[in-house]
Amino acid sequence: MNLDDDFTAFLERRRAVAQAYVNGDAGPLGEIATQSNPASFFPPNGGRETGAGHVTAVNARGSRSFGEGGETTLEILHGQASGDLAYWTGLQHAVVRLNGHSDPVATHLRVTEVFRREDGEWKMIHRHADTLVEAAAR
Repeated sequence: MNLDDDFTAFLERRRAVAQAYVNGDAGPLGEIATQSNPASFFPPNGGRETGAGHVTAVNARGSRSFGEGGETTLEILHGQASGDLAYWTGLQHAVVRLNGHSDPVATHLRVTEVFRREDGEWKMIHRHADTLVEAAAR
């Protein structure tokens, strides 16, 4: 992995943001999401969401489906930072508590995220996440 130290440190924060999200808290994700266009999100259920404010609202709604007690890990296969752009791609594994369900649910997603440096901070400008079929078949 060829990541500059700043982006490597940011990825640790990104892991904490993911942990908060699977426990129903979208606040930290809103803090690292761009508030300037362009921005996009290709969610696990298909479709596409565009526009910084809209993507933030979609993420906030999505987080409300999770209850406390979730766990997630980001398995970064590769990533790079160059100038004001960076990305990582890999897998997100989680065991989540969905509101209205008594049993925890395991999920495995294929993820690509793209970031832009804005005023010295990394901000997410794109996330693509879909189900890892291989893991579901095990």
